[in-house]
Amino acid sequence: MLKGVLTVGGWTMVSRILGFARDMLIAAVLGAGPLADAFFVALKLPNLFRRLFGEGAFNAAFVPAFSGTLAVQGPQVAKQLAERMAALMTLWLAGLVILGLIFMPQIMYALAPGFAADPDQFALAVSLTRITFPYLLLICLTALVSGVLNGLDRFAAAAAAPIFFNLLSMAALVLLAPFTPTPAHALAWGVTISGVVQLGLVLWACAHAGFALHFLRPPQLAPDVQQVLRKMIPGVLGAGVTQLNLAVDVVIASLLPAGAVSFLYYADRVAQLPLGVIGAAIGTAMLPLLSRQVRAGESLSAHRTMSRATELSLLLCLPAALGLAAAAAPIIDVLFVRGAFTAEAGKATAAALGAYALGLPAYVLVKVFAPGFFARGDTATPVKVGFAAVALNLGLNLALSFWLAYVGVALATALAAWFNAVMLGWLLYRRRQFVPDRQLRRRAPRLLAAALLMAGLLLAMRPWLFPMSGPLKYGALALLLGVGGIAYFLIAHGLRAIDLGEVRRLLRRRRKPAA
Repeated sequence: MLKGVLTVGGWTMVSRILGFARDMLIAAVLGAGPLADAFFVALKLPNLFRRLFGEGAFNAAFVPAFSGTLAVQGPQVAKQLAERMAALMTLWLAGLVILGLIFMPQIMYALAPGFAADPDQFALAVSLTRITFPYLLLICLTALVSGVLNGLDRFAAAAAAPIFFNLLSMAALVLLAPFTPTPAHALAWGVTISGVVQLGLVLWACAHAGFALHFLRPPQLAPDVQQVLRKMIPGVLGAGVTQLNLAVDVVIASLLPAGAVSFLYYADRVAQLPLGVIGAAIGTAMLPLLSRQVRAGESLSAHRTMSRATELSLLLCLPAALGLAAAAAPIIDVLFVRGAFTAEAGKATAAALGAYALGLPAYVLVKVFAPGFFARGDTATPVKVGFAAVALNLGLNLALSFWLAYVGVALATALAAWFNAVMLGWLLYRRRQFVPDRQLRRRAPRLLAAALLMAGLLLAMRPWLFPMSGPLKYGALALLLGVGGIAYFLIAHGLRAIDLGEVRRLLRRRRKPAA
């Protein structure tokens, strides 16, 4: 599992770094005003459907079925299952794209009702979303093929595909902007073009692995397809609950003063770095392994897999969360404050980042706990927990946004994520499907203590390193985060939360096979 985590995490880290470069370019050109708000809403809608139909729900149902079929019935039967699902997904997602293009104004009234007060901004959001909407078909098919690759224990191409989203978005903003009505239009076209490239990459990787897939076959509701769909439907509802939380955030942010959507977007992008690198990597690598262990009846191995995944998540995400919260202002200042993105917008975004960061460990733990249900074919329980979480998020959004504006929106999302993670973990424990081992019980509180001490150190250093400005602030931020990271691992080692010698031995074992 660790090899898969490092592969996915490494490529995801590259993608996230390029994503920061893309967002820095967008912030410098679009700033945090009506034009940026319209583009981020246009990007939100296809991403919402991608997460709803493509990644979470589909992978939760398809990857265990594909992995089990591959192990029991062989590659030919597994390939037939993948091709049948691809043909079916192509048909109904194409229909969804056509309906979306036709009824986009009506959809926009529901997604961003606050834009209706400004006809020009509303028309711009509709136009941009019509350009980006075909991306959902392309990226959902990319998710399907990526699921096949993950089931084959080939993680690199699927994890590397998002790199092209960032590269082509930046290229479009630089090269296409002179030929489009606004720079936001160029960005929208870059999003859709990147979907074509990402799908082509994973298809090539699948063919290279001996699993060339054909999408254009007549859809068939064969028994294996029906089984995946039966497990997928509750997952779609569960993913829909999660995405409804995000949609609620956009709806409420659109009703707030101009710039709120952009503040939340930029803050969320920074918070997504550790979530994508840690959570997505662990969840992606863990699900096929856990599915095989559950199917083979290896309960002890399954408990050990979840314990090590939880420990690894806490080891990495606790310092990331508290570090982001403690250093939010200088991070946002260094990343985004330039060009059209003002210092006032930077302060507003930093406040939202501090709120989002509080929920980061919960987001990652959901990625760890959810496979515990999916590997056993249980997609219904996360749905029930999700409905409770969305109700809580909606109530908190309405209450907190009244007092804290856009910061309340971010804080409500973080609190709802903690509710989701705690409930999933408690249900797994109550069913004896996840029993934390002695090592996890001993190390978890010590990891938290080490992260808290590190955050205190960062807060003490900030007044000394800032207000450095100009080029010096880049070195100051690097020094702040570097000292914090070293301090965390040294404190954790001193508290016996980690064993640095054990880490060195593990990395040495990884290098030997590569050599």
